[in-house]
Amino acid sequence: MTSFVSKLNLEDFSLWKKIEDHRVPLDFYLEITARCNNNCRHCFINLPEGDVEAQNKELTLAEISDIADQAVELGTMWCLLTGGEPLLREDFFEIYLALKKKGLLLSLFTNACLVTEEHIAFFKKYPPQYIEVSVYGISEEVYERVTRKPGSYANFRHGLDLLFESGIKIKLKTMALRSNFNELSEIAKFCREHSDSTFRFDPLLHLRYDQDPLRNNQIRQERLTSDEIVAIEKADEERSMALQNNCAHFIFSDNYRVDDDFLFHCGAGKSSFTVSYDGFFRLCFGLWHPDTIYNLRNGTLEEAWNHHIPKIRNIRSTNPEFLRICQNCPIVNLCLNCPAHAYLETGSMDAVVPYFCQVAHARATALEEAIKEKG
Repeated sequence: MTSFVSKLNLEDFSLWKKIEDHRVPLDFYLEITARCNNNCRHCFINLPEGDVEAQNKELTLAEISDIADQAVELGTMWCLLTGGEPLLREDFFEIYLALKKKGLLLSLFTNACLVTEEHIAFFKKYPPQYIEVSVYGISEEVYERVTRKPGSYANFRHGLDLLFESGIKIKLKTMALRSNFNELSEIAKFCREHSDSTFRFDPLLHLRYDQDPLRNNQIRQERLTSDEIVAIEKADEERSMALQNNCAHFIFSDNYRVDDDFLFHCGAGKSSFTVSYDGFFRLCFGLWHPDTIYNLRNGTLEEAWNHHIPKIRNIRSTNPEFLRICQNCPIVNLCLNCPAHAYLETGSMDAVVPYFCQVAHARATALEEAIKEKG
């Protein structure tokens, strides 16, 4: 029988460019809590599980449902539930079902420590697109060095095993930290053996959105040096080949020029957005500058998307150092810096961050050497 329907991978979907050009809010991150059962050294958002003040600020089920209705009206199709730890919400099932019934395609970020048989039965009945789990270590010592929560490793492995046995699509990832540096290769091996999805590791550690100085110092201590980042990217064959095969996207010619002083050249606010646990609209999950957020409890998503975002994307840099060093940098796509990260690092969205520069130049040198060796 002739087939009239062909399978198309989402990444090959030909309308992506048109969607971005026309600024359709196709997907959004929904942080349903900032609270977490773990206390990870590197986390930029987590608050204690029993933080009553944070819990009282959380969007209610009714508020979440209303925001989702507005999002669907604007054309949104995907929603990623995240936190904190989303499964801490006592009304998690109700939130998930409310979004599912609106036709949204749902995904979930979780540490897996709270996953039970009840969750598995629920997810099998109402399948997510995928569930993504962070693997901070494959030994109890390393995992709990990161989470700072005794017993968390056993809970993590139990929850992860339940997910593996369920047949639900699982994606695995990790953060490259000082605390798990010596176990990264084993973490990568474990993740690739247990999931068909591309394993990713991230060396970019965000500073705290609440600017807690003690926690920020702890995060800085977890950061790898530029040489260490290059070394782990080079040692990981999949990551190394991806960088080499896409070299043209990462290193531009020396005559690369940006003909304006607009601050935002990224995709923030073009086809996605983030809603924080306390109801603030953000262009991306990392952008916390007070001038860029919008309180959805006092306004509408349509107002935020169609009127607030254009104002933000029209912000121009007034920092001569940034314009000289960063704006026309040919290795900008190897750099960790952006307005969101610069603000968390310095309090200014158009600041030069030396650590990010070091990482970018080390990556560029390593990539150029790898290309030469390859011939």
